[in-house]
Formats: sequence, structure tokens, C-alpha cells
Amino acid sequence: QVRLVESGGRLVQAGASLELSCTALGRTLNWDSVGWFRQPPGKEREFVAGVSRSGASTDYADSVKGRFAISKEDYKHTVFRRMNRLTPQGPARYYCAARQEPVSSRVRRAYDDWGQGTQDTVST
Repeated sequence: QVRLVESGGRLVQAGASLELSCTALGRTLNWDSVGWFRQPPGKEREFVAGVSRSGASTDYADSVKGRFAISKEDYKHTVFRRMNRLTPQGPARYYCAARQEPVSSRVRRAYDDWGQGTQDTVST
């Protein structure tokens, strides 16, 4: 198991950019693929982006393709997720999750470890 800590969430205006990070404590993420999920209040947690163990392969939900970028820096035990041209939406909590598999998954139950999430809101 690995403890994951997300950070970077905040209130931003539509059109702005925001970077979230997910840091592993206690060990590296060298053997993990990582996914980011988003959960608005009262709704299901949904896949947003994922990165493979090697960092060479990424996957994005259609709604964020072309605007979000996920990258993995193993030596910092961190996965970054850059979000550009944010669209107006209410508050949501962003979670990162890790699994010791070569590639990420869009399925929540495929992940073994989850962080506590970081909150952000995109205002009009």
C-alpha cells in the first residue's frame, strides 16, 4: 500500500489553468500506474485521466482531451495533472489512485490505493 496526498485544488475562474499534484509517501510510484478521478457532490466518481507505470502512455476522458495533461515524475514520487481552459462547473473533489499494474484503468475498483482528494471550483 501507498499513502497518496493530493494538493493544488482551489477556486479558479473559467478559462484559467490549474495544476494538481499527487504525491506518494513512504515509497515511490515507480511500480504504479496512476489515475485521476473527479467527484462532484452527490454524484459518482468519474475517471478523468491516467498515466502508465512508465509514464509513456496516457489516457483521458473525452471531456478533457486536449485540455488536460498528466505526467509522472517518479523521482519526486509525484504525478501532476495540468488542466487548461477550465470550463465553469460547481465544486468537485479530485482524487488520485494508484495500482501496481503497467497501465492505468478507467474503472475505480481497479485501483488499490486512493488519496483523500483535493477540492476545486471553477467559477464563471
